[in-house]
Amino acid sequence: MASNSGSFTTLKETVSVEKEIKKSKFIAIAGPISSEQSAQMFLSQVRDPRASHNCWAYKIGDHHHRCSDDGEPSGTAGKPIQSAILSSGLDRVMVVVIRYFGGIKLGTGGLVRAYGGVTSDCLKTAPSCLVKSKVQMGVEVTFDLLGVLYNQLQSCHAEDIKEDYDTGKDGTAMVSFKVEFDLVDKLEDAIKSNCRRDLVFYKT
Repeated sequence: MASNSGSFTTLKETVSVEKEIKKSKFIAIAGPISSEQSAQMFLSQVRDPRASHNCWAYKIGDHHHRCSDDGEPSGTAGKPIQSAILSSGLDRVMVVVIRYFGGIKLGTGGLVRAYGGVTSDCLKTAPSCLVKSKVQMGVEVTFDLLGVLYNQLQSCHAEDIKEDYDTGKDGTAMVSFKVEFDLVDKLEDAIKSNCRRDLVFYKT
């Protein structure tokens, strides 16, 4: 499930796993997220205010991840959840582990194993999907090349194609579109080859 450049693997849907460890009930709830705002929304939807703890972690891209112990001893809950997410190879994912204390203390090591273990079990059973990132691009062409350009855009399944004729140059149009990250180089080469012009591409 490891992701490569321009794509990532995430969860198809929200899933949950429940385990009882020394009379404490642990419920791991995992789901796909797209931003910090959606992570906060996910947490508000699944957390149980009646529970002893609502610990969580999430990962959005390579450099954006956070976690919370929510009252458990420092490093015994959020970090193990986060480690399980990183080990899974999934991205744009959040896991909330709800604990209902059963009266028996687990100790530092026991908590780490409990939170990390229930998270791993949840993610292993969860259905996943590969999401291919899209790149916003644009290219300026003369009117006579629009037909050729559109043929290449269709062959690479480009989306959100728009034309802007206000380029400041007579007889030209700026065409913007989105294409899968993995197809960017192929599309650029095909357009240049078929249009037979030295075109400049813009990416955002």
